[in-house]
Amino acid sequence: MTAPNNNRSIPDLFGDAFTQFAKLISNEFELARAEMSDKLGQVGRAAAMIGAGAVILIPGLVVLLMAAAAALVEHGFSSSVAYLIVGGCTTGIAAALIGFGANRLSPETLKPEMTIEQMQRDKEAAGEMIR
Repeated sequence: MTAPNNNRSIPDLFGDAFTQFAKLISNEFELARAEMSDKLGQVGRAAAMIGAGAVILIPGLVVLLMAAAAALVEHGFSSSVAYLIVGGCTTGIAAALIGFGANRLSPETLKPEMTIEQMQRDKEAAGEMIR
């Protein structure tokens, strides 16, 4: 085995630094791609859950709303007022559920935080290498 050469030229050092920097950038792109793939999978799973929940909920909700309207009619409300009350309450609940689902798909929750954090560290490391 030969001893490592500690007397390397400046062009060799810059060449090695450039090669390592290129590898670093390549690794960052791989990390970003993996993280975005994970985030897209998260979006797909969230959308599937919302869709499945909506499909299962609709028949049960129709029956419950009809029962609620019938109960209001039995307590002295006219049919039109009973349906208006039940429809208004249902619309409010639906709006809240849609809001919660949309919040889970917001750009802030899908931001590739690990990649951004790693790139910030790499930027600082590259700045240190240049000094």
